[in-house]
Amino acid sequence: MEIRDLTADDLDAVLDIRKRSFGLLAVADAETWRASVLPTLAQGRYLGAFDGDRLVATARLRPFTQWWHGRPQPMAGVAGVTVSPEDRGRGLGTTIMRAAVARAVSFGDAVSALFPATTPIYRSLGFEHAGARYQVSLPAEALRAVVPSQQVKLRRMGPGDAAEVVSVLHRVHAATRASGPMSWGEDIWRLWLADKDDFLYLADDGFLVYRWDGPDMEVDNLVAGSADTARALWSIVGSSSSVAKRITATVAPDDPVLWLLRERTKDQITRDPWMFRVLDLPAAVRRRGYPEVVTATAVVQVNDPLLEGNTGRWRLEFAEGEGSATALEGDAAGPVLTVNAFSALYAGIPTATLRGGGLMSGDERYDEVLDAAFAARPYMLDHF
Repeated sequence: MEIRDLTADDLDAVLDIRKRSFGLLAVADAETWRASVLPTLAQGRYLGAFDGDRLVATARLRPFTQWWHGRPQPMAGVAGVTVSPEDRGRGLGTTIMRAAVARAVSFGDAVSALFPATTPIYRSLGFEHAGARYQVSLPAEALRAVVPSQQVKLRRMGPGDAAEVVSVLHRVHAATRASGPMSWGEDIWRLWLADKDDFLYLADDGFLVYRWDGPDMEVDNLVAGSADTARALWSIVGSSSSVAKRITATVAPDDPVLWLLRERTKDQITRDPWMFRVLDLPAAVRRRGYPEVVTATAVVQVNDPLLEGNTGRWRLEFAEGEGSATALEGDAAGPVLTVNAFSALYAGIPTATLRGGGLMSGDERYDEVLDAAFAARPYMLDHF
């Protein structure tokens, strides 16, 4: 078995395995996929496992920016993990994922995330459930009552606005101290903003991407940095209520739209979970944002059988919104966490949950500090 970087000559074989693993792709979607993949092949971001000349497994590392308590950092988004049907059960999924994790570390990424098709393989490699992509279903009529502000200037946008979209995301996620949302790079945003079937609007501190979904409306992205902009963008969606009956929107778990509605009695929300892993513990702690009101120290023991550099006893220090992790010698008291548990803790999963799930044990003296420092309600607005 050989694992190597994929090339443009391998893409037909990759598409064949994708089709057998995830279902058919429309011709237009396949071309968009090729356009998004080609620039990253030379970067070593698409790996393939070969049995002789035959491609049997793949894994892709997408370069994202992810925010944690409003602070951005590089994140390795794992996608396109496939194994040829006739080769399943041979451990190839684990083999290609080990190679992908090692490659992400070599890129200098301190964290990684993925949307799992199955949980056990990723959990065995240190990934743990962290957040979700939330979609709410609303009666279109409910948005008609959202009155827009006349102070907000909106314009239609397109591929040339990719840099401004990325800038808006950086400003809004920082200001709202968001945890979990990620952004594509400008090159991928240019591809997405070129879709002729999407309706795209841009404000100084927000943007909207939505489309028809059969007889109804689907909101892919609505990001707003102010109440006025939120009302302006949601009122655009609501203006279709004379035709559309329902609107499905990707939202944050506490999205302001749920408080803009005049009537709200029963929420219809679906939750698409994603998993998360810390790849480089001290770098991940240093790059994350924290509540400025937390000034404290904690000691933890982390066990990571895949990435030995994360294993050991660590002193975590938090002050003025910054964090650090220092390796300790000796037997300083503190809780014991698997790397899965530390990854979930980093994403805001409470210590009581981790202890109840058997992922964390030992000394409880630092639990309240850890909960306060890593507090978050992680979410994503995009699927990958």
